[in-house]
Amino acid sequence: MAIEVGTKAPDFELKDNHGATVKLSDFRGEKNVVLLFYPFAFTGVCTGELCALRDNLPQFSDRETQLLAVSNDSIHTLRVFAEQEGLEYPLLSDFWPHGETSRAYGVFDEDKGCAVRGTFVIDKEGVVRWTVVNGLPDARDLNEYVKALDTL
Repeated sequence: MAIEVGTKAPDFELKDNHGATVKLSDFRGEKNVVLLFYPFAFTGVCTGELCALRDNLPQFSDRETQLLAVSNDSIHTLRVFAEQEGLEYPLLSDFWPHGETSRAYGVFDEDKGCAVRGTFVIDKEGVVRWTVVNGLPDARDLNEYVKALDTL
């Protein structure tokens, strides 16, 4: 069960596709965060979603928002994926301990061994203000994230 709106977002510390450590709490008081969980790099729906975000990045930066995309892939896989697709926002690895952050947000599919498509809009105080969780084959609509950000 995914965490609910109004809940304090669980903090995490993950490595990005360049090996740098990213903590959710680093954005507190500074930026809103769109935290996007996706199953795997290099898959059709995931690639489509992440490239759509790439193509619409100003919609987030213009709203003082940091986009963070999390999968259970290794940082090495994420580095190649980001370079191949021209993704300039952080891709975070929830590889080890496997799925720990995905589990904290309630979006880890134990049978498949990966995160489902969960999105959390987190305000500058670290509180979840909007969320959507889709199944593995179902793409999300990024316009819904933008609408949620406009309510903050």
